Amino acid sequence: MEHIDVAVIGGGQSGLATAHALLRHGLRPVVLEASDRAAGSWPHYYDSLTLFSPARYGSLPGMPFPGADRDRYPHRDEVVTYLTAYADRLDAEVRTGCRVSAVRRTGDGFTAELEGGGRLSARAVVAASGTFGHPHRPALPGLEEYTGQVLHAADYRSPAPFSGHRVVVVGAGNSAVQIAAELARTARVTLATRRPVKFAARRVLGRDLHFWTARTGLDTAPLGRFPARSPAQPVLDDGRYRAALTAGRPDRRALFTGADGAKLLWPDGQREEADAIVLATGYRPDLPYLAGLDGALDAEGTPRHREGLATGAPGLAFVGLEWQRSLSSNSLRGVGRDAERITRRLAARLARR
Repeated sequence: MEHIDVAVIGGGQSGLATAHALLRHGLRPVVLEASDRAAGSWPHYYDSLTLFSPARYGSLPGMPFPGADRDRYPHRDEVVTYLTAYADRLDAEVRTGCRVSAVRRTGDGFTAELEGGGRLSARAVVAASGTFGHPHRPALPGLEEYTGQVLHAADYRSPAPFSGHRVVVVGAGNSAVQIAAELARTARVTLATRRPVKFAARRVLGRDLHFWTARTGLDTAPLGRFPARSPAQPVLDDGRYRAALTAGRPDRRALFTGADGAKLLWPDGQREEADAIVLATGYRPDLPYLAGLDGALDAEGTPRHREGLATGAPGLAFVGLEWQRSLSSNSLRGVGRDAERITRRLAARLARR
């Protein structure tokens, strides 16, 4: 069996930032990426997605995001190209097509079992597999009885298949509003939410909002070790999304109360047939390979950690969890800071063994 320093599970932005930080602390990571390239979930997002922050705030440590216009909002494909180039420049081994099926405790370290039968022995493991592989599908009223098409935003690519259809998008975050507004150009769309959509101006006093959150420190301010729930973030808007909702394209309604076949039941008593429901309802940590590792996850599959280090499984760390430490933890602009902080503490623990 091959023996390595640190197994980094996931080759997206979190895994690559972690590998960079581990190298700085004298450790030799091996990045294990399940897909065929080191770009994480970015190749699988919907076609029109762009970064929510400008290029100047979208860089991993050691490599600025390319391009002369630092204030543009890079497209999904630009991010894929950037991450692929970052992996190529990284002085660490990145193994694609390596899906980890289980992590088990072995003495003072771990054994990572790979699909296909391979195994690796590691002194430490960093779970950096993100959330995209675990879409959250909440138990909405009537959803199990609904006979139309139901898909998660993770499966949405473009509005083309929905042209002329009646579509309901569930959610009040950035992705929900963007997908609903895009669909509304060619379909009849309702944005269904539990509460009104909150907007924040994308630019304030001539500067992108991220300039101000970075200048004030709000973007990286600790949220506390154990926030009761993920803090709600407003929809970043340059005016177009608020205008679209005001014009009723899409319209916004309170969440449906049930379903009867392909018909949805609305709070005002209306019954209306809908062709499809798109759930833009977020994600949960994608960590099935830790299910059998004692002390790694709680009963709901949530990581048990304190500031990134597992509390019940010494030598295990988590990087790239949403709201792990700050508002920017699960983003290109913030994951590098988290990775450096967590890796420094992990390296110190390994040095004491």
